[in-house]
Amino acid sequence: MRADSGVEDLLRRLAPQVLGALVRRYGHFDTAEDAVQEALLAAAVQWAEDGVPENPRGWLIRVASRRMTDLLRSEQARRRREETAAALTPPDELLAPSPGEGRTPAEDDTLTLLFLCCHPVLSPASRIALTLRAVGGLTTAEIARAFLVPEATMAQRISRAKRRIKSSGIPFRQPADRERTERLGAVLHVLYLVFNEGYTATSGRNLQRNELSGEAIRLTRAVRRLLPDDGEVAGLLALMLLTDARRPARTDPDGALIPLAEQDRSRWDREAIDEGIALVTDALSRTLPGPYQLQAAIAAVHDEAVHAEDTDWPQILALYELLERLSPGPVVTLNHAVAVAMVDGPRAGLDLLETLDADGRLTGHHRLDAVRGHLLEMAGDHGAARSAYRTAARRTMSIPERRYLQARAARLT
Repeated sequence: MRADSGVEDLLRRLAPQVLGALVRRYGHFDTAEDAVQEALLAAAVQWAEDGVPENPRGWLIRVASRRMTDLLRSEQARRRREETAAALTPPDELLAPSPGEGRTPAEDDTLTLLFLCCHPVLSPASRIALTLRAVGGLTTAEIARAFLVPEATMAQRISRAKRRIKSSGIPFRQPADRERTERLGAVLHVLYLVFNEGYTATSGRNLQRNELSGEAIRLTRAVRRLLPDDGEVAGLLALMLLTDARRPARTDPDGALIPLAEQDRSRWDREAIDEGIALVTDALSRTLPGPYQLQAAIAAVHDEAVHAEDTDWPQILALYELLERLSPGPVVTLNHAVAVAMVDGPRAGLDLLETLDADGRLTGHHRLDAVRGHLLEMAGDHGAARSAYRTAARRTMSIPERRYLQARAARLT
């Protein structure tokens, strides 16, 4: 039986908290994840029939702990761990409901799990992949698409990361100040990817997965409480808030995608925009600019425009030129090409796009074709634009994006 969407959202939100509680109590990261997955499956069936229990987090921890006991008992080589895990009922502090936002960062199991997954014994790519799996709740296929690598490659990477965590005996605790700084880059990248997957899902019927973007914002706020003077932490939080502020206007009542230029800006969340602008303005005034601060500044320029035609594209272009020098990459170049087209004309943007055709990281990715279609349409080459839109529609796994791209192509027929 499949859980309804409300139960699914709750389970996704609680999963990293339960995993963090088990790892803190018992260790054995890989075994704990297996136990949590079985508890989630049991909850999806039982809660759909009987309703959500009064303390869902405690229910999940109790069931997962019992399953973990069984798993540990089956490992004869781990007698000491078996004795530790023998108690079927975990301590009261594990079962207590999570206070949520009022909880201090040091007590937040999810945040501790986040830093654990970003331990320096793992490669940078493995840290991000493991955290997306354990904390973000993304599937292996979704993570593979975020990294632009085959799913089999990503599955192997995650498995190796779990084994490395297990063999290293890394303690489940908040890292010391110096360790925390060393892991921060990977942590921020993870949160950025989790937010992006929530804001524009790579697959499925819904354009957005609000539980993921909301969790990314919550965790980024927690990291900022730990590091209030870090400009890039503030920049990432600002970027998330400025982007998420547009969420109410991104889809119509049927869930169809509405592009930025056509959105009803009166529906944007002005409170989130004001907070984001204040954050990035303060960060840029007192720290050296970093990639997240620059992206937040670009988002702020978009959000400050009352109408799409009021957008200050020359300022956005200047920011993208700085971003490309500071943090080059195919996605940055893709967005840079749009800014070039808006300032210097679509042919100039298309010339920049050609530099990406040989970049294997975007081979087969729908966004390159979608942007090319948009710029070709701007240039008046409707036949080529229609072809590019259709190619992009075939390549995306997101149903709302596919329908939008198909509609764009049909409009040019």
